[in-house]
Amino acid sequence: MTVVSVGNQELLGTVSAVPGVEAVLFDGSGTPPRDDIEIFIGPYEARSGAFDSLRDLRSLKAVQLVTAGYEHVLPVLPPGVVLANGAGIHNTSTSELALALTLASQRGIPDFVRAAQTGTWRHAAGYPSLADRNVLILGYGAIGRAVARRVLAFEASVTAVASRARTGDDLVDVVHGTQELGALLPEHEVVIIVVPLTDSTRGMVDAQFLAALPDNALLVNVARGKVVDTDALLAECRSGRLRAALDVTDPEPLPSDHPLWTLPNVLISPHVGGASSAFWPRARRFVDEQLRGYVAGAGLQHVVSS
Repeated sequence: MTVVSVGNQELLGTVSAVPGVEAVLFDGSGTPPRDDIEIFIGPYEARSGAFDSLRDLRSLKAVQLVTAGYEHVLPVLPPGVVLANGAGIHNTSTSELALALTLASQRGIPDFVRAAQTGTWRHAAGYPSLADRNVLILGYGAIGRAVARRVLAFEASVTAVASRARTGDDLVDVVHGTQELGALLPEHEVVIIVVPLTDSTRGMVDAQFLAALPDNALLVNVARGKVVDTDALLAECRSGRLRAALDVTDPEPLPSDHPLWTLPNVLISPHVGGASSAFWPRARRFVDEQLRGYVAGAGLQHVVSS
């Protein structure tokens, strides 16, 4: 029997129903409930230090996340323990928010909301459509593909960029490598960021990156705040040359007195990309498949560290 600790009550029934698995509820707080936990399923919204308890799980063989990001676990992952992320769980929710932020920014929705607060009928023409825009998606994994599929439905063109160039798929003819960004950025009015936070992506969107974008371009970040140099972005948006729609920021949460809040060309949501009603049904299906494969001897899929 494989003992699996579950970080969220919402997943307890799913885990308990997997043949060959015994489930215990444990979100990493305090002392582990038993010493034979083999798989730790991390909590969705983990408190600070929730994964520090991994060092106390003497029988631990694997950590399964229900988040796409995993950079917060790597520093405390015990040697020899497999780490798998929640690849695919957030495709729907995060791509949906990426599109919502893009459409809202393009069509002036924040301006209309501000006008409504004063009862002002703000009839204005000239807001840019998403249709006919050149959209660059930086990070072309599962979420990036989900974003591309939705963007294409709005009659825009999509350029996909990943860490390495490769052949395309049913959505794009080719996937460009990040070394091509210098040539690609000036041709794109919208850039949507969905890369994971790694040593190579930290600060990737810096002053040089932003300077390469055309005037009035929109930067949408649904990845991690630290991918973007906040000071560089603030300078471009404060000047009015660029616009931004951010679900993630650096620092995060964004302090109430941070100047990004006051800029009319910056739209901010509080890191809710994956937090929609679409999350738990997909998380349950994912965890069920992962555990069934593990018990059958196939191990966990989507391993990011071992």
